[in-house]
Formats: sequence, structure tokens, C-alpha cells
Amino acid sequence: MKKWVCRAGPTLLALAIAALLLAPAAQADDFPSRPIKLLVGAPPGGTTDTIARAIAGPMTEALKQPVLVENRPGAGGNIAADQVAKSAADGYTLLVSFSSHTINASLYPKLPYDPVADFTPITKIATVPSLLVGNPKLPAKDLKELIQLAKAKPDKLTFGVGGIGSSVHLAGEKFKLMTGTRILNVPYKGTAPALTDVLGGQVDLMFISYVTGAEQVKSGNLRAYGVTTAKRLPAFPDLPAIGEVVPGFESTAWFGVFGPARLPKAVTDKLHGVIVAALTDPTLRERLQNEGAVPVGDTPAEFAAFVKEDIERWAPIVKASGATPN
Repeated sequence: MKKWVCRAGPTLLALAIAALLLAPAAQADDFPSRPIKLLVGAPPGGTTDTIARAIAGPMTEALKQPVLVENRPGAGGNIAADQVAKSAADGYTLLVSFSSHTINASLYPKLPYDPVADFTPITKIATVPSLLVGNPKLPAKDLKELIQLAKAKPDKLTFGVGGIGSSVHLAGEKFKLMTGTRILNVPYKGTAPALTDVLGGQVDLMFISYVTGAEQVKSGNLRAYGVTTAKRLPAFPDLPAIGEVVPGFESTAWFGVFGPARLPKAVTDKLHGVIVAALTDPTLRERLQNEGAVPVGDTPAEFAAFVKEDIERWAPIVKASGATPN
């Protein structure tokens, strides 16, 4: 009986293997072929929105496709995060998130997604400090006097909280824990209404992003008591770091870009390269630094490790504060 041998077999196998090896490269070469969406879990005008729009322009130019910012505020950023977690892993729907991404892991009893497993970290864009500010009519003229006033009047002073679970909310909880003060939280749905009431004197204090608060301080509309960075800021050399009065206090917000889980490495690397290149551009760096932001641009692996560490870092503070989502 004559045996037939398929001599094309090895050739076909070799072609199949080559196709698999070349697939990621081809995917990166073809990407993107249509507009990319950057989902932001915060309203327009906030720090996250500002930073997302700052990188959208350079990304559009480099990728030759529109990069569109879409605001999906609500639930501390969870609405936008959930949509990205459940989107196709093709790089066309990305998340520009912030510190709440890791804080929410402890704040919410149950999330509709896993903040680690359901995302592909691409890069941390920047970190931004906060300012502890108050209405100028408060009798305390500096941070030491403010702490003394809060201790003398427990539960009388108030903190405006622009979002439960935000970095500025947890900065306030950390401040109260480390100073042994009792200051009442007044929650708001966003920074703008909280700021309005602090400016109007209905609320005494708030932690506010440098991006939002710096001009109000410079104009005299708010009194600044301290900055949350480890050292003083060059823009406010006379304003102490809170850690000078409360040793060990430090709190900065971070902002980064995520894709859904299982984003192909070639696409991840291409997006990472474009964003990091944008962050090295002197014009964008100056723009971010003028906003009080410190550009980062770490690797996907470094950002992934940071996210895990940050969840552990905030967990005890969330627990001690007793905070719950509003």
C-alpha cells in the first residue's frame, strides 16, 4: 500500500509559527486605525480632566488618529473604570485614572471590577500635591494655630470634601489621625461646590489640588496652611510642608493611564512610548509643572507594582477613618 506524505506540512507549520510571532508587531503597526477614547471618571475642569487633555493633544499628533477625552464622572471614578475594564482589549478605550483607583479598593465593600486584575497599567503620567486651605476669616493664622484651634473646638471646624474616597479626602483623614483633631467632614459632589462654600465661609477648610487651589491662594481668596509634599514648593517658598509641623505627613495625588486587562504587549508598548515621549517634550513638561504637576512616565511594570503597593498603603487609613462611599 502506497503511503502519501504531505511535504507541505513543515512549510505550513513554519508559516503558522511565523504568523504568530509577527502578529504583535503587525498589531502595533496597524494600531491605531480609528479614534482612541480616554475615559475620565471626573467632571470637566478638574485635575484629572486637565491632565488627560494635556496628553491627548500630543498623542493625537504622534498616533495620527484623534484621541478624545470623554468624561464619565460618578462613584469616585468607578463608572469610567468599570467601562474600561469591560471594554475590548484593543487599545481604543483607555482610562485616565487617579488616586481613587487604589483608594476605592478599600473604600468600597464590593467593586464591579478588580482594580489590579482587570486592567493593564500603561504609565503614571504625573503626581500632584495638595494644599490645606481655609477661609481667610478663620482666626488661625498658621498651621500650628489651626491645630490648636481644632483641638480647642472638637467637631466645630469643618472640612469640605470634594469626593469621598479622593486623595484630598484621605489627606484630611490622615491629617486628623496624625494631629489628634476632630474636624467634621462636609461631603460634596465635586471640588467646585466644596470650594465655593469654603470661599463663602460656609465651610472652614479643605484639602485642594494644587492645580485648582494655587491661584485662589495667590489672589488672597484662600489662606494656605501647608502643602502635602515632603518639602516646600518653589512656587510657595514661605508655605511650610505640613510635615514640618506634623512629622511624617505626606500625601500626593497620582494620575495614570490604564487599558483593559490582556492588552497586547505591542499595543501597550506603543501607547507607553507615545505618552512618555510626550512627557519629555519641554512644552508639555512646562505646562504640567505650571499646573503644579510633576511628570513621571514610568514603565508598565513599575506602574503595576505601584498600584499594588498603593492599595496596601491606603487600606489602613481608609479603615481607621471609617469612611464609606456616599
